[in-house]
Amino acid sequence: VQLQASGGGVVQAGGSLRLSCAASGHSYNPNALAYFRQAPGREREFVGAIAWSGGKTFYAESVKDRFTISRNNPKNEGYLQMNALKPEDTAVYYCAVAWGRPIGTFSDPAQYNYWGRGTQVTVSS
Repeated sequence: VQLQASGGGVVQAGGSLRLSCAASGHSYNPNALAYFRQAPGREREFVGAIAWSGGKTFYAESVKDRFTISRNNPKNEGYLQMNALKPEDTAVYYCAVAWGRPIGTFSDPAQYNYWGRGTQVTVSS
């Protein structure tokens, strides 16, 4: 199983970025995809998640109304559209997938059994 993460970079406050996560390795869809982030000196935190079947989404309060998570079923790809970025959004962002296992709490990192490499997002003020 591979998660190919892309996107990220440096943007000014108020700008936008889009992260992508391409999942491969199984012939069936994942159960869920999520993004987590970790800033220097801080613990990893939940950003958002999407249930693959039905597309229900979940967000951390800090990003609600600014970030949008989505998925492309045929391609097994997930996306995190980040708008109105703030300096406090600066972090390494990780995509994670729950594949072949049921998922309980979408914000719990232990629910996800595959993780992509982190991608740096830097928001300058």
